[in-house]
Amino acid sequence: MTRGVDGPVAVLGLGAMGAGLAGRLLDQGIPVRVWNRTADRTAPLAEAGAHVAAHPADAVTGTSAVICVVSDGEALGTVLRGPDGVLAEGPYPGVVLCASTVAPEEVVQIAGDIPQILDMGMLGNRDHARDGELRLFVGGEQEAVKAALPLLRTLGKEVVHLGALGSGMRMKLLLNLLMGIEVQALAEATELASACGLDRQQVLKTIAGSGFASPVMAFKSRRLASARFDEPDFRLRLMAKDLMLATKQAAAVGLSLPLATAAAETHVRATERGLGDQDCAAVTRALAPKPGTDT
Repeated sequence: MTRGVDGPVAVLGLGAMGAGLAGRLLDQGIPVRVWNRTADRTAPLAEAGAHVAAHPADAVTGTSAVICVVSDGEALGTVLRGPDGVLAEGPYPGVVLCASTVAPEEVVQIAGDIPQILDMGMLGNRDHARDGELRLFVGGEQEAVKAALPLLRTLGKEVVHLGALGSGMRMKLLLNLLMGIEVQALAEATELASACGLDRQQVLKTIAGSGFASPVMAFKSRRLASARFDEPDFRLRLMAKDLMLATKQAAAVGLSLPLATAAAETHVRATERGLGDQDCAAVTRALAPKPGTDT
């Protein structure tokens, strides 16, 4: 017997996407309980009417669903199964949505005996999350999807059930693989243009009007044109993590992904240079000409 989403919703993790999801729920008149590792991010949502919890176990009290939007598998394990986690007081009776981008195998392992758990890959940015315009890719049992469907349809304009638990994360990793490669390709073309004496702004304008452009390129072209990478839409260190996860998935099934591997290495190098908390378009700063190179 499944229990549907018929009460308050907890949102654990208030980065760009988590805050957007919580804001969407509040806009729709749904009571929201929030928790974040660093409490300062809870303030805007508290002002909007969310209840701020001291820890995840407190956040899920009296809720019918919980959405986890934390940074990695370790954090996901902690918020679900840690001393103050979702399961600290016993089995959780509602729906658990794992929207953190982690290895599919980690979701399955962490899920354990949670009866209604889904992994939810999200396609879109913080504005899409706030406006209910996300495309959602879900993995898990059909009964859990049925129970969560009203909530999912509140959060996204499209909901696709891909199959078993872990399927949503596999799709999300594929999408982020494409994004990471595309943004790096744009950055490389732009850096090459500048190094060869072409005007950066003109090059970006030309690319935007060409058949090679895409919504991702158009969005990130503005970042590259302004060279402003603070207030990130997608942190570079998270892109590095996702590209590494994608290459590990490929290795596990015997595939070689040369482009993904190269992009992962570049993003890791950029993170090591202190760019990890900037927007992923800051990968361009890891492509500077080598000292002493004639341009």
